Amino acid sequence: MNIHLVDGTYELFRHFFALPPAKDATGRPIAAVRGVLGSVLSMIEGGATHIGVATDHVVESFRNELYSGYKTSEGVPEDLLSQFPVLEEMLEAMGVKVWPMVYFEADDALASAAAKASQDQRVNKLLICTPDKDLGQCVTGTRVVLLDRRRGIEYDEAGVMEKFGVKPESIPDYLGLVGDTSDGYPGVRGWGAKAASSALSRYSHLENIPRDWREWDPALRKAKSLSESLFNSWEDALLFRTLATLRLDVPVFENVSELNWNGPRSDFEEHCRRMKTPELFARAQKARRTLSKSQAGT
Repeated sequence: MNIHLVDGTYELFRHFFALPPAKDATGRPIAAVRGVLGSVLSMIEGGATHIGVATDHVVESFRNELYSGYKTSEGVPEDLLSQFPVLEEMLEAMGVKVWPMVYFEADDALASAAAKASQDQRVNKLLICTPDKDLGQCVTGTRVVLLDRRRGIEYDEAGVMEKFGVKPESIPDYLGLVGDTSDGYPGVRGWGAKAASSALSRYSHLENIPRDWREWDPALRKAKSLSESLFNSWEDALLFRTLATLRLDVPVFENVSELNWNGPRSDFEEHCRRMKTPELFARAQKARRTLSKSQAGT
């Protein structure tokens, strides 16, 4: 079986800014929810059988306790924030496994699900559906990959190395050095993507970088200034790496069979009626019939 793990937060943001506003029968903003549901349904129609979606039920997480500058919900449109619980409710009604995160982040849920599912020998391939570079640390060989669905690009381990210049295991160290503006931490002064990839492709992790710049690989440029910057900001670098390191202990499922899509719940039709999208119910029903025929033929 193949497992599809979907970054619901990314999907909701993407559809919110791509689609014109719309409201359901009760006046709730709903356009982005419609977009995400249609997107997930298209995956099912395309043959996806085991799906899990992670969302940031609230934007803040335990990382805000570690670093005051970490991202918050400040500046996020209220019409977008209000659609998170609606999306979670609708996905569950559609029969899709959902992980709404409060203490952790959606990325932590995806990382935890990937780690747990990869232990199951029945899983042939695990696709983490997101363009988020943080999830690159979860990639393993050609079995656990990132899928940027919008661009149609798949990143296996070789792809991550080509894109970032480092192995998946070094992604947290890489982000600790270069920072991540979307998450609100700046990285280490003077360390850009090229310097970080050059150093980490040689040393893998921050602790392996020699403190004496004269011991650095001669191929590394500006060793003296980079060394001074790194070790003068050592605690910050470690903190930023911690922020970038995804947790693998989020409770997500006991067995991958929980991700198996078996069709919508009986109340999905009413949800679609309220959302003024009867076509979504029709598509879900058709997908369920197709699935039943497929299962009957095996």
